[in-house]
This record gives sequence, C-alpha cells and structure tokens, in this order.
Amino acid sequence: MDGSTKGRVALVTGSSRGIGRAIALGLADAGFDLVLNDIDRQAVFLAAVKAEIEARGRRAFVVHADVSRKAEVTAMVTEAIAAAGHIDAVVNNAGILIANSVEDLEEEQWDAVLDVNAKGTFLVTQALLPHMRARRYGRIVNIASIGGKHGAPLQAHYSASKAAVMGFTRVLAQEVGANGITANCLCPGIIVTDMGRTNLSDKANVAKWVDITALRRLGQPEDVAGPAVFLASDASAFVTGQSLNVCGGIVLS
Repeated sequence: MDGSTKGRVALVTGSSRGIGRAIALGLADAGFDLVLNDIDRQAVFLAAVKAEIEARGRRAFVVHADVSRKAEVTAMVTEAIAAAGHIDAVVNNAGILIANSVEDLEEEQWDAVLDVNAKGTFLVTQALLPHMRARRYGRIVNIASIGGKHGAPLQAHYSASKAAVMGFTRVLAQEVGANGITANCLCPGIIVTDMGRTNLSDKANVAKWVDITALRRLGQPEDVAGPAVFLASDASAFVTGQSLNVCGGIVLS
C-alpha cells in the first residue's frame, strides 16, 4: 500500500474476532490507526486485538456499542472521533447468523438478524456521514455476503439482511459521491470463523463447499482483509457502488 494511508483512521465494527479482527489487523499493517468496536461481552477479545495493533506501532481505541441501537451508535461515533481525531474509513462488519427454516423462523430471530446486519450498517453509516461530508472524504466498506446473492437453506433472514446491505450501498454511493465519499460491499464466501462454521457442520459439508469453490479451499479471515484494505484506501478512489465477491470462485461475476 502506498502513502495514501498515512494518518488515516478506520473504524471497524464487530472487530473482536473472525473477519473483523483480520480486517482490523490488515488495516494496521497497511498504516491505519484503528477504532475497534464490539458489544460489551466481547471486551476481553477486543482488548487483545487492541494490543496486537499497538504491537504493530499503530494507535488503537476501543468503543463498545450494539450497532442495532441508535443511541449507542451515536455515542460510539462521538467517542471515536474524540479519541482518534477523525474517521477516514468505516468497515461495517458486525453481523450475526441464527440458522432456522422459513417455516420455523421466529419473529424475534428475523428481527435480531436484520437489526444487526442491515439496520446496524445503516445506523453507523448515518452517524458518520456528517463528519465525512464536512471533511469531504470517506471510505465506507460494508460487509455483505454471497448469501445475499444466492442464499442457502436455513438462512433466509440472513440472506435478506445481506441483500439489503448491497441495495443500501448502491443507493448510498449515488448520494455521497459528490462529497468525496465512496461506498462499496465485500461479499465473503465460506470463511472459517465461528459464524462461518454454520455452513460447515460435518466433513461432507466441508467437502461440498471445497468442491464448488474454484480455488478448492475454504476461505480464511485474512483472505477478506486485503480487499477491505483496498476499498478503505485511496487505491480504490474511483471505485464505488460495487459488491466484490471474496469467495474463492463460488460466485462468478
């Protein structure tokens, strides 16, 4: 990465583990300082990520918030800007998955998944926009999923939430482009994380996903970090409104 990341600060939601942690560390390696977010019960893991970033010589700040709650998001963004000075990029990574069939899906499960995955992305973005507009600069990276493009059994609500993120991002890009702000999505495939293991229930299921992946392997969280760094940096200055598959070749487009 070139000098375009010098002095840059990125906020990464859901950064205590999995893809969020890998993206935060990747951004630190690229020269970003970090604001790390997750819910209170992930405090120990978030503190460990903070220590890893500081060991790389970058600044790191921790702000706890549930991204599905507007008041907490507003307070988080205020605290983040006060601590770091400014926010150049945000990676809306926080997400949950509760597997269930459409027939058995409870209203509370639907709401919980949509609230974190879709509404959380909207709330964090909305809270940061005045700051980014004032600075006439911003990089918004939303973590969607190939599940939002083709879905999988037991994940209708998850698929709906990620499709919503992609639709939201396409409109957002059109609304904020004149202010020097880009908005893009990453669509991970089968990534080996605690949440990703929902798709990896047994050896036969693992073999199925490996077989339909062009690269013939499952993804690791670090595989998502490089594309996230690209979209969070000036290297992607003329890229906006896009949804990039990071799936090893499951979805080809």
